[in-house]
Amino acid sequence: MSAPIAAEAEGMQAVEIAAPKHAVNTTQVLVASHLGKRFGDRIAVDDVSFEVAAGETYGLLGPNGAGKTTTIRLVCGLLRPDAGSAVIAGQQVSTTATVAKKYVGYVPQDIALYPDLTARENLQFFGRLYGLRGKALNHRVGKVLELVGLSERSRDRVESFSGGMKRRLNIGAGLLHEPTLLVLDEPTVGVDPQSRHAVMESVRSFGAAGMAVLYTTHYMEEAERLCDRVGIIDHGRLVAEGTRRELVAQLGEHDRIMLAATGDLGALADRCRGIDGIDRADVKDGQVQLLARDGRRVLPTVLDAAERSGTAIRSVEVAEPDLEAVFLHLTGTALRE
Repeated sequence: MSAPIAAEAEGMQAVEIAAPKHAVNTTQVLVASHLGKRFGDRIAVDDVSFEVAAGETYGLLGPNGAGKTTTIRLVCGLLRPDAGSAVIAGQQVSTTATVAKKYVGYVPQDIALYPDLTARENLQFFGRLYGLRGKALNHRVGKVLELVGLSERSRDRVESFSGGMKRRLNIGAGLLHEPTLLVLDEPTVGVDPQSRHAVMESVRSFGAAGMAVLYTTHYMEEAERLCDRVGIIDHGRLVAEGTRRELVAQLGEHDRIMLAATGDLGALADRCRGIDGIDRADVKDGQVQLLARDGRRVLPTVLDAAERSGTAIRSVEVAEPDLEAVFLHLTGTALRE
């Protein structure tokens, strides 16, 4: 399975991603069960459980200090848990075992590159740590440089790179051994909007290529745009998880459908009140405004009702509740930096 990277920023190329080399016969690539970690009197991770499937991008969404980084360090075997366990590709994770770690590409929040080495030299170094040698190493380094759009800068020292270029090379280092699980810790922190867009488009393609992706962020729009499922973490606890639609459903909130139209708007509103899934229909400011439990599902029926009532629709807007509302509801506070 492969997918092109749609990358428009800073020279990123449209190339294909190979399927994960360390593919395994399991739907759930990562299973984290009841993880706990304490530092002195502070509980950093408190009974956290979640799973990530092949081809899925799972987002850990929460403010700085919520426990996201500690959680992924436990998952990757960089920290020893005080409670619980993590299994990757059927292999138990620990700080000493190496079998599970071969399936993981870990991209830390801090740039883990050598500034006085070139981009190619950095990748060659990390490739050798993964056990790559000779032609196989050179082939993967060339592919990854193309993937992150740095082929033309491969012989330049990293110290001369912009923040966005360093971030992309940092991600490239985690892709060298074609991991089954890619773990990204706040990969867009401190980069310009153009580079951020490029990184996000790359991440979207990794999941499409069949790779499991664990993505931590405190940016609400990133979670909504990239993640198939989201786990909301705050004060070390996973307070909720699910798709955006599932999380929003916990609030009992409705989608709003605004219909700008000409004709008998009252008749259209009356017809819409009889549609299953629409709980309210009003005429206001020259529009028919609807409250629906699933706006996109009922929209075709609404448009059919407009045609039957002789109303001409000029424009349609569907406004869905977002993760910001869910976070406020679950934590009682806005997403803090």
